[in-house]
Amino acid sequence: MWQEILIALSLVMVIEGVLPFLNPGAMRRMMQTLGEMDDHSLRIGGLISMVVGVVMLYFVH
Repeated sequence: MWQEILIALSLVMVIEGVLPFLNPGAMRRMMQTLGEMDDHSLRIGGLISMVVGVVMLYFVH
């Protein structure tokens, strides 16, 4: 079980590192835009991301 969790975390780190590696300017602009968003919008975006992730896990597994 711990091995799968570490694999998943490793994949998250690889995927999150792709954008700053390929286009750091776009990443900087995206982070600036996120910093200007209100808390409610960020929470809704996080909720949508979690729901999509759970649905994807359900279909893949």
